[in-house]
Amino acid sequence: MELMSDNLLSNYDYEIPHELIAQKPTDKRADSRLFVINKNSGSFEHRKFADIIEYFNDGDCLVINTTKVVPSRLFGKKISGGKVELLFLDPCQANSEYRVLMKPFLATGTKVFFDDCFECVVKSKTEEGEVVVEFNKPDVLEFLEKRGIMPLPPYINRKSGLAEELSDFDKERYQTVYAVVPGAIAAPTAGLHFTDDIFNSLQSKGIKIAKLTLHVGWGTFKPIVSSDLNEHKMMSEKYYIDSENAAIINEAIKNNKKIVSVGTTSTRALESLAKTAGFVENGKTYIKEFSGETAIFIHPGYKFKIVNALITNLHLPKSTPLMMASAFCAREIMLKAYNEAVKEKYRFFSYGDSMIII
Repeated sequence: MELMSDNLLSNYDYEIPHELIAQKPTDKRADSRLFVINKNSGSFEHRKFADIIEYFNDGDCLVINTTKVVPSRLFGKKISGGKVELLFLDPCQANSEYRVLMKPFLATGTKVFFDDCFECVVKSKTEEGEVVVEFNKPDVLEFLEKRGIMPLPPYINRKSGLAEELSDFDKERYQTVYAVVPGAIAAPTAGLHFTDDIFNSLQSKGIKIAKLTLHVGWGTFKPIVSSDLNEHKMMSEKYYIDSENAAIINEAIKNNKKIVSVGTTSTRALESLAKTAGFVENGKTYIKEFSGETAIFIHPGYKFKIVNALITNLHLPKSTPLMMASAFCAREIMLKAYNEAVKEKYRFFSYGDSMIII
């Protein structure tokens, strides 16, 4: 049976010149460009991110993800002196064994040595390519905060010593200004453009700010391998919202105000809440306090229950965030917008420019 075009992985591809892949953010967060899409008319505008305040009205609700990226890339050495790289997949767990991605992979029983007398031994490897290592000392998270490198995606060049050289810079800029809950191994990049001044301006205009937490996992780097999107399975991620912030969102829903989600991570959390902790009154879906995991995969055909405006970045071809954005405003509109963004020389991906779909 022939697949519908929206379900074909190949229909989420586009050409991106290498020079448009941002290697660093703009000097000032709010100086990023803002690509505005009207999902109903299909029209576009080109603005500065600081102009985003104009797209909100009194009583609208902005939902942000307060996860904090842990510097979870760690470089060590084999006993022979050869370099080994670890990426911690759950850096905030409390025992001595950790799941990591390891490059190069070492045999079971091999030790890896780090600064400050830390070392680990390879215990096992899973079918998914994850490696379980056991450390000789506690306080591994504290050690990562001190010695770890931010886990930037592979399209940002940090080779030949650049990772160490730009470590302090990336620790500041590959992090939102509102990050408070450690646990992510990738940034919720749509939030990187916000500043305290922008939040103050939004609140002065009567915009409500609601907070939730979804810890971005390594699935964000994992490519889709199936040609049929219906066969793709997302990796689960931990998320949480408290009753106070659920109430802020519910009040906006009750009053027919916009729920503006910052990023695909906040959107996944909100739409998961609608399913697992949602309830319907007078035809509207509301949410309540919840803590759990989600593996929701949002792509065209999905009907949004909470979110009605989306702030996002310009994403990789064939990526799940691109598919979510396409579900929000139609694949044809999204790919047309991306082609225009290339023509207008927007800066793409994690350290790049921003987009709002209204």
